Amino acid sequence: MTQKDITFVADFLTEHFNEAPELYNRKGKYFNVERVGQYLKDEDDDLVSPPNTEGNQWFNFLKDSTHLKESPLLFPYYPEKSLHFVKRQMEGVIDQCLQKPADVIGRSVHQAVCMSLYKVSQSEDPTPQLFKLPFLWNDKTSNLHYVLFTMLENSISKIHILRRHTDTSRSVSNGILAVEFGNFLNNSINESSESRYYSCLDAHFYDDETVTVVLKESVQQEGKERVLAQLPLS
Repeated sequence: MTQKDITFVADFLTEHFNEAPELYNRKGKYFNVERVGQYLKDEDDDLVSPPNTEGNQWFNFLKDSTHLKESPLLFPYYPEKSLHFVKRQMEGVIDQCLQKPADVIGRSVHQAVCMSLYKVSQSEDPTPQLFKLPFLWNDKTSNLHYVLFTMLENSISKIHILRRHTDTSRSVSNGILAVEFGNFLNNSINESSESRYYSCLDAHFYDDETVTVVLKESVQQEGKERVLAQLPLS
């Protein structure tokens, strides 16, 4: 908590929780907590004790600004209403803002192509993780969409590259291909090891012509090699 928070709480306690000996013999509550509770009531009635906005810097700023005073971009303030009322008002405005784009986008989306990437085998796990590291890239120069991903535990040494034209009526050659790393780095790291191979930890496009991959040595030993490789798309 900041010192401002502590001061605020202390001021509230001082104002509303003072001892009131003259009320001790009376039944009911001795303290006035209505000024807090009124904000939390889920009702549309006006507040019993509306806040005093005099001297509020934000309200003074709005009042003195000719451009912001009537701006439709600012959410209206309801000093007489509870937080539940304001929350419902804001939810209604947000829903209204999102409905039109949702309708337009929903009508414009359609399936351009369907590719079978794998078949799900009978497994005890109802939702096996078969698809990892999806990374999207848009080549605006060539109007091409790319998706990088890996699949299946027995294919962790491969990354797959899916390529589609942004114009769904056009097709591109080699729409999907796989790059296998395997042990292609053995000559540069350890020429004597034939069993060493590498799997892909992550892959992103560096630019329109280059893919950056993070490779991990897959042998079970300490000090596994990590390799940052840049591969030309060509």
